[in-house]
Amino acid sequence: MTVRKCIPWPDKRLRSKAEVVSEITDEVRAVWADLIDTMEAMPGVGMGANQIGVMQRIAVVDASQERGQVVRMANPKVLHASVELREHDEASPNLQGVSAIIKRPRAVTVEFLNERGEIEQRDFIGLWATSVQHQIDHLNGKLYFDHLSRVKRDMLIKKARKL
Repeated sequence: MTVRKCIPWPDKRLRSKAEVVSEITDEVRAVWADLIDTMEAMPGVGMGANQIGVMQRIAVVDASQERGQVVRMANPKVLHASVELREHDEASPNLQGVSAIIKRPRAVTVEFLNERGEIEQRDFIGLWATSVQHQIDHLNGKLYFDHLSRVKRDMLIKKARKL
């Protein structure tokens, strides 16, 4: 268990789709542990493995107030998303010092391999749903600012480079 360094944007790994996990192994469990330690050190509410340079579809989310409610996911995918949207100020340790208000579905149903290696479906609402979608985007080579208009995205990146 280690706090890992987040790779800086524009590292090409952040734009690459992560590889599917075929089974839950000790290696996957070790990545989950590192992701949790790294997420807690930020502090944040989620993290995808490619953010630390591990190109596997592995993510963690903990949007609980009290912490310690981490959901460990491998190969997460959204099955259903609500029509109702929710705004949230999103950021990433891969592009530090900037954030943007992003609209995403307020609720999602996600399927993933859990820590027991079982396929699980779970509903996420509010900040949990936002964080899960944010992590799935990372695993697909997409960052939160890709949801912005080109002008807003360019301004955000320009600001981040100045920092």
